[in-house]
Amino acid sequence: MAIDHDRLFKELIQTFFEEFLLLFFPDMHEHIDFRHLSFLSEELFTDVTAGEKYRVDLLVETKLKGENGLIIVHVENQSYVQPSFPERMFIYFSRLFEKYRTRIVPIAVFSHDALREEPSVFSIAFPFGDVLQFRFFPVELRKKHWRDYIRHDNPIAAALLGKMGYTESEKVELKKECLRMLVRLELDKARQRLLLGFFETYVKLSEEEEQQLQREVKAMETKEREKVLELIISYEQKGRKEGLEEGIKRGIQQGIQQGMKQGMKQLIRNMARKGMTVEDIARLVDLPEEDVRGLLEK
Repeated sequence: MAIDHDRLFKELIQTFFEEFLLLFFPDMHEHIDFRHLSFLSEELFTDVTAGEKYRVDLLVETKLKGENGLIIVHVENQSYVQPSFPERMFIYFSRLFEKYRTRIVPIAVFSHDALREEPSVFSIAFPFGDVLQFRFFPVELRKKHWRDYIRHDNPIAAALLGKMGYTESEKVELKKECLRMLVRLELDKARQRLLLGFFETYVKLSEEEEQQLQREVKAMETKEREKVLELIISYEQKGRKEGLEEGIKRGIQQGIQQGMKQGMKQLIRNMARKGMTVEDIARLVDLPEEDVRGLLEK
């Protein structure tokens, strides 16, 4: 099943919007009045030239401290490499400005795994002069090293560790530090599950690595160990419950389909016993003749 990266990032940043700005843009965070926050509805833009539709990830209406006018913060997650991305950010900006006629802060979160220089400028220039220099604020997650963020008491840092720079050999320690951060933050269970679920979407441990993690957790100090184990158990129980509910749902659907198939089989046999031909039965039940013959032979 494909991962809906945009939905995951939108849910994470919308839940921890203030913490997101504090972590990556402390100067911006200092100027925003978080008492006035409103999440706007999604905007859908059509690129007529490319024949594609794009949906803006997150729009936040807020204010700056000491000012009355509203501003809009636009956060866009980019989960794949796209050379024309700066141009797309400019198109979003121009269309949002056309609609809202207010100042807009454009932010792009690059969450793909490629290590490359991501441009954050879209420009239009001629030999005789510049026409446009559009800039947005970038967050290049893969270029940030996870160890630089484990001392932050910031929930969004814990979730995003799994999209930062790390090696395969560090995965166990990475997850252990994520769990320790979540324990220190003392969040409610719903937010803990959101953050840990986000992290585990991108960091998968093998069975051997999970066993190593369990050994390292058990070697922690007693108080911390108990809280980390409690978090792991709570998350696993939630996962099992959701898995059971999904299994029951699928079982019901399969049961309905099987029941319909059995009912159709009985109906076709009854019609055949009454002397109807395969051709007539197929026409009445809207099935190919081969399917009707197959059900009669079983």
